[in-house]
Amino acid sequence: MIQKKASVAGWMGAWSAAVIRLIAAGLLLTGCQGDSGSGAASGPQDGAAKSFQYPASDYFEAGPGKRGGVLRVSVSSDTNSLDMHAISHTNAQWLGRLMYDNLVYLNDKGEPTPWLARSWEISPDGKTYTFHLRDDVTFSDGAKFNAEAVRLNLEHMRDPATKSPLAAAYIAPYINGEVLDDYTFRAHLREPYAPFLDVLAQSWLAMLSPRQIKENPRQIAELPAGSGPFVVQSYTRQQGIRLVRRDDYAWAPDFLRHEGAAYLERIDIDFVPDAVIRYTSLSAGQYDLTIDAPTQNAAAIRNDARLLFDSRIRKGNPNRGITFNTEKFPFDDVNVRRAFALAVDREGIVRISGFGEYQPKSDYLAANTRYYDASFVKALQFAPDEANRLLDEAGWKERDAQGYRVKNGQRLAADVLVSGAGSLADIVAIQSDVKKVGFDLNIVQLPLAQISDRRRDNDYQALGAGVWHTNTADGLYILYHSNEIISPRRIGQNTARLRDDRLDALLAEARRSHDPATATALYSQAQQRLTELVPAVPLYENYSLTARDKKVHGVVFDTSHNTVVFTSLWLEQGGS
Repeated sequence: MIQKKASVAGWMGAWSAAVIRLIAAGLLLTGCQGDSGSGAASGPQDGAAKSFQYPASDYFEAGPGKRGGVLRVSVSSDTNSLDMHAISHTNAQWLGRLMYDNLVYLNDKGEPTPWLARSWEISPDGKTYTFHLRDDVTFSDGAKFNAEAVRLNLEHMRDPATKSPLAAAYIAPYINGEVLDDYTFRAHLREPYAPFLDVLAQSWLAMLSPRQIKENPRQIAELPAGSGPFVVQSYTRQQGIRLVRRDDYAWAPDFLRHEGAAYLERIDIDFVPDAVIRYTSLSAGQYDLTIDAPTQNAAAIRNDARLLFDSRIRKGNPNRGITFNTEKFPFDDVNVRRAFALAVDREGIVRISGFGEYQPKSDYLAANTRYYDASFVKALQFAPDEANRLLDEAGWKERDAQGYRVKNGQRLAADVLVSGAGSLADIVAIQSDVKKVGFDLNIVQLPLAQISDRRRDNDYQALGAGVWHTNTADGLYILYHSNEIISPRRIGQNTARLRDDRLDALLAEARRSHDPATATALYSQAQQRLTELVPAVPLYENYSLTARDKKVHGVVFDTSHNTVVFTSLWLEQGGS
């Protein structure tokens, strides 16, 4: 059964508004797909799939392109702000690269490489980072990039006035910074934090103009001054963005192998919410590239001699079909959680919702993330017989007239809170699957505002679909460490409200370790522990989906987000 409830009218405080932004990041991220998954044991599996990596050549230019042309782009939704520090929207991943640059970039193996920082040193205790910066970079408003600019940007990320839903959390261990000279900056952390360089490579932590931060921070949302390859000419919310090439741009990441300014003269981005229209307008030649390409049209795009389709896994955490509140009945029983997960037919779900583009996923880290361990890929495989056995063992042996399990007169049932219709098909399919083993799952559709309030008040049994993208395995800490449970002092992402001392210790030590071998072992144990604790039901990977006309050349992908890098794009015969 699906239940709808009216929205709550009236004013909401800053706390709830910030939570809504975070929920939007977790519930509304676009695209998903995955590694083959399933199994019933928590230990390593024989013949398990290996971690997946794309070819290195996907991430850097093969050679110079042709200058000129206007690229026409359609995308499903607006970020509603161009201040990357103030948003968590998925489209910031590629949009930020148009306007801004970052201190560091990642290579194809996920290792930090130079960008605006030419080099850096890390102190032996892992708490001090000294960055040596480029001295030839300027922002579009004429301001210089230097050590003071870095200091101001880090302060802007964590300034309460910025209301950062993501960047501030990623630099939470940062205490303060020192300007040693014009082009040397030292960052001090309160504790070792190995993902620090990785997160600094993400678009949400881009460098903004220090002049704009100091003199007109509100302007950043609509007319930002970045140091990136394109400059915003105009931005109309819910309509589109027009960007023009910055001709003096000369500091693309070393790993990208791009020299000088971008090739395109201009980029026109339109917001087109309807998936069918995004496909038909691309097919008709109205657009050259569409972000958030619709999976239902993937086969048609691939069969069109003029078009190309790209489907790429984002690093971090896979799509979760449902997240259990492990503090609430009936999901406070790990056997019930495991039985529920084993009852979900992921292959059936992805055939229906992914149109052949998604693959089932039943472990807790994206397959292309550094430190991913495929040993547990079968740990939660579709196994309805085992699910029935576990529920019998947990005391839910009897059935009522409708076929649902009961114990001491109480039905085995729970509400799952869902916002919007985007993931409803997956939840309905899960509802149908678990009914077959006697579990009554009631779907409750609510506005994000109400879900945020109920998250804050710990008033829920389960939450619907969620994704959390980050370019490091530390995404496991963000979602499952007990420090990340929502509290009066913290808007955390551990909506499972999972508290496990062993897992906490593994994830905390992993983020402190700068030794790859140690981190590999710790993250492996953490991934195994999650398959034992079952705080959520993974369904499929989180995907970046794009489609384009074949006249668009020079397509390479960003190493943090697996989204298109526009700096290297060029149009055949100058484009339109």
